[in-house]
Amino acid sequence: MASATTAPTDVRNPTRTETGALDVPDNAFPPGPTRQRTTRQGTTLAARADAAVDLLAGVLTHYSVTALRVALGLVFLGFGVLKFFPGVSPAAELAERTIGVLTLHHVGPGAALLLTAVMETVIGLTLVTGKFLKSGLVLLAFALVGIMSPLVLFFGELFPAGGPTLTAQYVLKDVVLAAAAAVIGAVALGARLRRPGE
Repeated sequence: MASATTAPTDVRNPTRTETGALDVPDNAFPPGPTRQRTTRQGTTLAARADAAVDLLAGVLTHYSVTALRVALGLVFLGFGVLKFFPGVSPAAELAERTIGVLTLHHVGPGAALLLTAVMETVIGLTLVTGKFLKSGLVLLAFALVGIMSPLVLFFGELFPAGGPTLTAQYVLKDVVLAAAAAVIGAVALGARLRRPGE
């Protein structure tokens, strides 16, 4: 008795078996469009996210150091201008005492405050405008020595047994200013931010 050969089943016109069931091979139907659409949407979203990250990286590379320079300049400009008005700046008394100690009391309180006001204002203007920037950064380096020196000169007053005083916290935040000045100084001396591949 000759064996019957089974012809490939056409999924559009399936044949019936002896029992009457439809003879449709497994995995005969291709995946539906929903899965393909989801995959395409996922790829598109990933591509858009990558493009957005790349754009953000480009903007930060080109403008972040400039923004940091201007922001630091505005901080110094604001602090400097306040010191021209007696009793307005909360750091006036600390600045007077610090310069007095650093100059072995050859500079009086009034002159010390005026000197600090002029120095901080000039630093602020050079940072904001970008003019005479290297000179302003040299002046800033000297100013930072004076700004941070109370941590050494008046350590006992700033850090009593109960913890740092409000003045100590005021001085400690200047560590951030010093770090920002270091970044700006590096760029002024020729360093550049670059993305991989540039």
